[in-house]
Amino acid sequence: MIGVGNGVRVYLACGVTDMRKGISGLAALAQDVLRQNPTSGALFAFRGRRGDRIKLLMWDGQGFCLYYKVLEKDVFHGRLRQRALHA
Repeated sequence: MIGVGNGVRVYLACGVTDMRKGISGLAALAQDVLRQNPTSGALFAFRGRRGDRIKLLMWDGQGFCLYYKVLEKDVFHGRLRQRALHA
């Protein structure tokens, strides 16, 4: 598990995200859709369509860190459906 420092803001992208997106695509979503600076040090969480995948994006001061988790038997539960992130 990733430990983040105290006071780190976490932004959860509502809806589903195209999991083919890499660092550049997810940073663009953080800026354009979530309207947040992707290099602010916040943690951005993006969930895949099937719910078994999640990507976490964070700027560590030197560059972006991307964490990708795929569950074998379960799904990440999320009932928020405000904005689909297909762009």
